[in-house]
Amino acid sequence: METKQNGLDLKKQPGRVIDKPTNPMVTPLLNDLYQFTMAYAYWKANKQSERSVFDLYFRKNPFGGEYTIFAGLEECIKFLANFKLSNEEIDFVRDSLPNCEEAFCEYLRGLDCSDIEVYAIAEGSVVFPKVPLLRIEGPVAVVQLLETPFLNLINYASLVATNAARHRFVAGKSKLLLEFGARRAQGPDGAISASKYCYLGGFDATSNVAAGKLFGIPLRGTHSHAFVSSFMSLDEIVDKALRSSDGKSTSEDFVSLVQTCLTKIQACNSSSLCGIFSETNKSELAAFTSYALAFPSAFLALVDTYDVMKSGIPNFCAVALALNELGYKAVGIRLDSGDLAYLSTEARKFFLAVERELKVPDFGKMIITASNDLNEETVDALNKQGHEVDAFGIGTNLVTCYAQAALGCVFKLVEINNQPRIKLSEDVTKVSIPCKKRSYRLFGKEGYPLVDIMTGENEPPPKVGERLLCRHPFNESKRAYVVPQRVEELLKCYWRGNADKAREELEPLKEIRNRCIKQLENMRRDHMRRLNPTPYKVSVSAKLYDFIHFLWLNEAPVGELH
Repeated sequence: METKQNGLDLKKQPGRVIDKPTNPMVTPLLNDLYQFTMAYAYWKANKQSERSVFDLYFRKNPFGGEYTIFAGLEECIKFLANFKLSNEEIDFVRDSLPNCEEAFCEYLRGLDCSDIEVYAIAEGSVVFPKVPLLRIEGPVAVVQLLETPFLNLINYASLVATNAARHRFVAGKSKLLLEFGARRAQGPDGAISASKYCYLGGFDATSNVAAGKLFGIPLRGTHSHAFVSSFMSLDEIVDKALRSSDGKSTSEDFVSLVQTCLTKIQACNSSSLCGIFSETNKSELAAFTSYALAFPSAFLALVDTYDVMKSGIPNFCAVALALNELGYKAVGIRLDSGDLAYLSTEARKFFLAVERELKVPDFGKMIITASNDLNEETVDALNKQGHEVDAFGIGTNLVTCYAQAALGCVFKLVEINNQPRIKLSEDVTKVSIPCKKRSYRLFGKEGYPLVDIMTGENEPPPKVGERLLCRHPFNESKRAYVVPQRVEELLKCYWRGNADKAREELEPLKEIRNRCIKQLENMRRDHMRRLNPTPYKVSVSAKLYDFIHFLWLNEAPVGELH
């Protein structure tokens, strides 16, 4: 049997077979009705095959910042590769369009993306307003049917990846960032997408098991308050035996060993331990002990069910010391309430005192994880207060993008039948930049990006060491000369339809994540800061500037005064 996909002979196509979109609901019907009404109107006017060029871009960086992370490209290419309307879907479209002719349904049956070309910035790149993230070329009716799905696949992906990157910047490189948002995300797809794109944006792991399976994201998680409060006493633990980590011995009564270790801690004379606690909550101790019996090499306890310092920390330490005697090393604790700066600092002091008093190497290095409705602002505040948190578990504010609901990407026609087109507005920020363009990133002497510049397709590219005038697209007074030390072309071909030419391969998520991290590290710090960041410059060539304003004047109606 021949291997074909979307009308293409894959044996003749470079690269691997492209999977279907992650979400099975991503089909040609994931569309606004007006895409189909326009497709029908194009068809009626015999314009459906006219060659068009559309740009997908955004107008303003989110969260009050000056950068955005581009995400969602892989899902767009998967959608293209599998674009085909079923008979059932075509029947539904026909019933939804008044006076729809059967011949249009036959036209829809033959549609695929074999005549589409997509040029895009590499996924995971740092991107800026007005610069096209994607340039889509092809028959106008088909490209219109890509608009809504592409915007849906890119808007949220880029927004949540940017949110994750901002949290990473505030937390710093050394902290573990854990995405805990599945239960608060906007539905199943919101949860899966959030996990994927938060990892892309710099998070280290997720609690979402499905996302771990789908994308290979590391999983992290322990237990909840319910697990702790479900225990009443140590008598509930029936199987008390625990084999040592090397398998050479077995503690037949691990519960008694834990109780002995708790007594040792109580007997310590250190000022860091004395007077902090007397009797701990025994049901909590039973829960910790039971969990350690289940996961002796991955014991991490939630310590704030009753009282962090008077019960949770001492109980955790008792279990951790018992595990240590059998050759295991406990992972650490999680704090989910209270003054996180104070509690993490006091917990660290307690761990260090246990290490010192009971001669347990590295006990003071236990990992302290903090959660509890954290966001970019609270992490920044914790840093300013001083804390001992090693890992942040962030959920609601991260995955819902609570600080900003949407990115606002748009999809604009910039050329049809080789004729440049422009969209005008009284709001200059909504004026589109016409014609098929090429985009470049220019780097300065220190290795940082200086400016992104758009040129006409047939203009010569910027050259290293050659002085170049960069102009603001709409403000004639904003201009600067740049002598680039390095030039990077941004748009590369990711889909060529049936053209017998090479295209960029889709990359593994880990490589996309590495690109994101590397590019963020290479940005100037003043562009990245939370408060009053310096705007990054986006420009056009002098030739394109002149053409924009020529077309603007040509298309804008002339008023008449009476």
